[in-house]
Parts: sequence; C-alpha cells; structure tokens
Amino acid sequence: MSQRVDPAGVLAFVDAVDADPNVELHGLMVLRHGHVVAEGWWAPHTAERTRLVYSLSKSFTSTALAFAADEGLVDLDDTVLQHFPEYADEVTDPRSRSLTLRHLISMASGHDRDMWGEAVARDREDPVRGFLLMPPEAPPGSVFAYSQPCTYTVAAVIQRLAGQRLSEYLGPRLLEPLGIDPVAWFSMPPGREQGFSGLFARTEDVAKLGQLYLQRGRWDGQQLIPESYVAQATSRAVATADADEGKVDWSQGYGYGFWMSRHGYRGDGAFGQFCLVLPEQDAVVAITGGTEAMQTVLDHVWEHLLPSLGGGTEVAEDAHPRLVERLRTLGLPPCPGTPSPPRLADWSGTTFSVVDSSAAASTLSSVVVETAHGSVGITLHEPDNALTFAAGAGEWLVSEPSDASGDGVPVAASAGWIGDDTLRVEAIFLETPHRLDVECSLSTGTARATWRGTPLDGGRLKRLHRPR
Repeated sequence: MSQRVDPAGVLAFVDAVDADPNVELHGLMVLRHGHVVAEGWWAPHTAERTRLVYSLSKSFTSTALAFAADEGLVDLDDTVLQHFPEYADEVTDPRSRSLTLRHLISMASGHDRDMWGEAVARDREDPVRGFLLMPPEAPPGSVFAYSQPCTYTVAAVIQRLAGQRLSEYLGPRLLEPLGIDPVAWFSMPPGREQGFSGLFARTEDVAKLGQLYLQRGRWDGQQLIPESYVAQATSRAVATADADEGKVDWSQGYGYGFWMSRHGYRGDGAFGQFCLVLPEQDAVVAITGGTEAMQTVLDHVWEHLLPSLGGGTEVAEDAHPRLVERLRTLGLPPCPGTPSPPRLADWSGTTFSVVDSSAAASTLSSVVVETAHGSVGITLHEPDNALTFAAGAGEWLVSEPSDASGDGVPVAASAGWIGDDTLRVEAIFLETPHRLDVECSLSTGTARATWRGTPLDGGRLKRLHRPR
C-alpha cells in the first residue's frame, strides 16, 4: 500500500471491530502523509451523508476560538463578563467573575460536575446567565470537569461578537477552505448554535479537521489558524486523571476542545465519533459509529491499526486487494426473522401501544403496521409527531420520509417476523449514530421500543435529523 501503511493492519482493525459485539462502526477514514490510504462505510451508512457528531463539535468550536483570537475579536484571557456585561451586577461571586475563555475552553471552570442541566434550569432563555449564577467549587483553572456550558459559553461569546451563527462565522474561514459542505448545527435558544454538541458533518469533514491540526494549522500552503494556538490546543492544559474511571484514554489530559490520548490527541463525541491525530505517524484516523464502548474502539485502534502506520513492514502480497474488497463490502446485518407470517392480513392496519419502560417509550406512544403490496410499512407515533417509512425484509430499505412538521428524516429500516406473533423492526436514523429496535406482539397489541444507545436528548423524532 502507498504511504507505507500495512493493509493487513487496517484489515485486522476492521475484522476486530466487526467481531466485537460491543462495537458498531459506521465510517472509517485513514490518512497518512496527507493521503487517504483506506476508507469505508458500513452500509446502509454512506460517505456523503452528514451525521450528528455530538461532542466532536467542541473541536470545531475551539477552531472558531482560534480564528476569533487571531482576528482580535477576543483574547483567551478575557473574562466572560467582559462580553456579557449585562450580567455583571447579579454575578457577584469572585470565582464566577474571574472565569475566562481559556478556563472554559479547557474545561477548567472550577465546577466539579457537568453544569448543563443546572444552567438551563436556572435560565433556559440564556444558559450563559444560568451558568454564571452558580459559583465554582474551586478556583477556575485548578480542576477539570467535563461541563457542557463551558464550550457553550465560548460559542456564545464568539457568536455575539461576530454577529452571526457559529457555522456562518466558520464558513469562509474553515469550512470553505477545507471543502466542508454542508454542515448544520442545533441551536439553543433559537439563533445561537450550541457549540458543545449538535454539529452535523461527514466522516470526511472530521478527517479534514484532523489533517488541519496535524499540519499545525496550514492548509494548501495557507496558515488558517496560528501554529501557536494549535500547539496550545493539542497539549495538556489540565490534568484529567480522575475524569472517567476505567477509560485510560480519558485520563491523559485535556487541551482546548481536544483530549490527549495514549497516542497523539483527539476530538471525540458520544457513541464513537473520533478524530484521532497521530503526529508521530503523520496520520489521521476519522471514525463515526454507534457504540457506547468508546474505550474499546480506541483499544482496537492502538492494537491493530497503529502498528500498520509505522512503515518499514513487510506487506503480504494479497493484503491490499483483500482490504479493498473488505472495505467495499462493509455492512450492518439486517433484521433477523422470516419475511412474512402465515397470516399476513392479520397485521395490516394494526396499532400497537408502546409499553416499554425504556427512554424510547417516553417519546413513542404507538406503532402502526401496514402490510399492503407485500411490503411492511411502519408508523412511529409520538404525542405531537409521527413518521412513516417502509422496512425491507432481510435487507435495509433507505428512504427519507417527512415527519409531521414536513422535515425529512433519513432512515434505513429492516423487518422480520419472529414466529407467528412477533414482528421485529430495526430503524437506523442515518443522520445520527442511533438505531431503534421495535418488537410488536399481535396477541397483546403492544410494542416494545429500545434504543441501541439512547440519544442524549431522549430521542424525539424531530431531533433525529440534521436541522433543515
């Protein structure tokens, strides 16, 4: 393989994650010396589709801060109150008043927990105010706590000073030069993009961000962000030894929107979204997935993939064509079961009440099954929304139906009957890491709905697609 990468190591990584029952990957890109050396997507996921990258959004927000500082909009040692002076009279605690952008981008506000829920409860219209009204337990800069309002507040400051949304600000500075298009970002409140999460981007976009940082902020011969900022952002600003017990790669320290790793550094997001930057190997690995076993994914990278990026190894003659074929045929297995029950007509038009006590049941109220023309149609009902889509028998059927608001929701669905009484449906929401399993029982008229990794906002239908 070109760029001195051993294809057998990449193949071993793919085989290992596919064999691991706790891991589900959706996309993979490996770059070395600035060249794509391997890429593949697990069908029905595809290369061109944007998807929710959760907290990997923080690395993009950190990049926006780099631009804002370089342009003189902000200084990293500005206090938050310098840019939200309307709160100065009521924010009286000295620690809150001393909070700087540098403290926040490095998750060192002095609080000892994630403050998002409390900040929103205090002031839903402006969580920045809610956050500032809750004094830190320790001096800012002294301790690490992974807290969403930290990055949210940085994003709020940039958007206020720039007079535009974060994605609009990044457009001519980052997104257009790197060829990242389209993107979208969830907002809260309306008009202010979240910053800490909510970004929708492609696997390739994640890889490009990693390559920009690997190249110390340069792209096509132009210094987009200062090399000095890259150095600070990708170095340990605060220790995280107790950040997450049992996750060694979360105990290596935190920079500015980037985690330090046992090898290199990374941006990451819930359910297996990774931007791994490996300076010693001059490599970037971008991964999108749908798994809660994120440390396990990194363990597989370090064991199988990392050794293949060292060069100088003897490559088996057939390794490259085997890898090419393997990447070409990646796919998630469709729903098990028979294509139809003995009495198909008994199912058509039947409504099943959702009785499961999982998080899915808090949003879904019922499921309707249709079996006309030999296909299976599914309608998921929430109290204020609904989505209807077709499910393939023994295969994924991809569609983009509209919900009650008229928003398109890309979905891939597969269905199968387990005996005469139970229909199982698996629905992949293609612009997210999430999959919903639904089992309908004809004898009881009830359905159970279970997420494979419950969406962090509960899984409402209107949040299962890119903002339109």
